[in-house]
Amino acid sequence: MMRAAQFEQLAQAAIETLRPGEHLNVSLAAETSDFVRFNHAQVRQAGQVKQAMLTLALNDGVRQASLQLTLAGTAQDLAQVQAGVSQLRQLLPLIAPDPWLAPHTAPWEVRNLAPDNRADTLAVVNHVCAAAKGLDLVGILANGPVSRGFANSAGAFGWHDAYSLHLDWSLFHENGQAVKTSVAGPVWDPAAFDRQLARGREQLKYLGLPTVVVKPGCHRAYLAPAAMGELLGMLAWGGFSAQALASQASPLQKLYARQLSLNPAVTLREQVTGSLSPAFSSEGRPRHDVPLITAGQASGRLANSRSATEYGLPYNGADAGEAPVALDMAAGVLALAEVPAALDRGLYINNLWYLNYSDLPAARLTGLTRFATFWVEDGQIVGPVDTMRFDDSVYDLLGDKLLGLTQERELIVSSDTYEQRHTDSSRLPGALVSSLKLTL
Repeated sequence: MMRAAQFEQLAQAAIETLRPGEHLNVSLAAETSDFVRFNHAQVRQAGQVKQAMLTLALNDGVRQASLQLTLAGTAQDLAQVQAGVSQLRQLLPLIAPDPWLAPHTAPWEVRNLAPDNRADTLAVVNHVCAAAKGLDLVGILANGPVSRGFANSAGAFGWHDAYSLHLDWSLFHENGQAVKTSVAGPVWDPAAFDRQLARGREQLKYLGLPTVVVKPGCHRAYLAPAAMGELLGMLAWGGFSAQALASQASPLQKLYARQLSLNPAVTLREQVTGSLSPAFSSEGRPRHDVPLITAGQASGRLANSRSATEYGLPYNGADAGEAPVALDMAAGVLALAEVPAALDRGLYINNLWYLNYSDLPAARLTGLTRFATFWVEDGQIVGPVDTMRFDDSVYDLLGDKLLGLTQERELIVSSDTYEQRHTDSSRLPGALVSSLKLTL
């Protein structure tokens, strides 16, 4: 795995090749990851990915060109990086001026040199296989360190190590239905896995009961943290973006315009401090904790350097997409053990999928229930419910219809491995709502 000193040496070598008037950003995304696939609670595939991707971005104050390189971890990397700067220098005059380019010229330094507390992959695998013996457990384990680095010619330097583990799995019933869940964190917690597995075993039994037919209409419902993750994941897609809000394209436009509000129990923050994400953005700016919604009212937005320049807003370290990377939702007062009794009669929804906007300005979402969705009568699960479609507004679900949030929250780490492992995460409670509209 690449270390901070190695990255610093490469970045400095590139910076030393600059000519007057040139400014260079150097960013790194590296990982050493073990991947293990399970089927029937046995290992079906195992492997390791070790990679380091370096991005060079050269600008002259009005234009910028970038190039991504794959590092080999050998002496050839130095020559490749210096050649990359030369290539960008030739390309730069061919690019049109960028009116919103805002090179960061203030020096800063952030170093998160986390201790190597990586979990032993073999120990995790042995525990999972033994604990789930006899079950049809299907899933994937990703484990190992992820590093992010940034340096520029203005004297900025950032380094971030994150040791994390993510185990995402499903327990399948012989009838083909499944319970889906996960555990994640900076360290392996076998007790947390055992608790989730025990909960999955219990719900697996209910999947064998006769299916309950639920008619379309409005029903009382409990949305587990994973289902809340899907809802808030859609909101994060432009909801808190300074650019989307300025161009009237945000699903939370009415919230930020003070035309509508959410339930006072709803408080959301971009909580980078203490998360798996680095305290600096991919474009090389210090990243800040940002209150997004406070007691149901809009209180902040995420702005990258382009939006800050274009709209005259304070910059707070957002990436290009201006989406949260460490979303934190405040807990409520409802104990998880009391959820079935508090629900009384209605839907217990573990997961949602295929979400999209049916009316973006109204923050109205549509999607399907997924995996283990149950019908509850008198505080007791009476059977599974087939996949159904819902269509409802966030202003209702997290507004007047919100009855309570759970005391317990779940850390949900991104399982995205497209090109690389990601460090995005969210910490969310479950939500009890008085009405969720099912359309079919």
